[in-house]
Amino acid sequence: MDLSAAIIDSTSDVFSTMIPLDAIPGSPITEKMLSFHESITGMLGFSGDIKGMLRLHCPSMVALAITGSLLGMEVEQIDDDVHDAIGELANMVAGGLKVNLAEHNKNIELSIPTAIGGISYTIHGLASAERITIPFALKTGQMLVELEFIRA
Repeated sequence: MDLSAAIIDSTSDVFSTMIPLDAIPGSPITEKMLSFHESITGMLGFSGDIKGMLRLHCPSMVALAITGSLLGMEVEQIDDDVHDAIGELANMVAGGLKVNLAEHNKNIELSIPTAIGGISYTIHGLASAERITIPFALKTGQMLVELEFIRA
């Protein structure tokens, strides 16, 4: 099972059906991305045959564009709507990943999404977990979709 392809398929499907913005996938990034500046991260944990966390890291300008496209209106400042939208985007991508994994006889249960953001923050995960990070290029910048996981 190719988890990189599953991330790309799920994210691309969400953008083609729910968010009318072009999101072009790039090659996987191997280094850990821990620190973020003027960004929002939507995240959602999961358990089951594979355990871990899905995270979407969006610079503020990307988060504003995604939220505006999702809501169908101009969004000019980071507020609760932007945090909710990025959390919901993580939820939709994780839902697509769940469907993809089920097609490979792997079942996961999803938690409730959340989002954090700020001028500067650091995210720490499990040191022993595998990590796949796929960049997606949008007109306003680059979004990262990160899957951190442990195989059960």
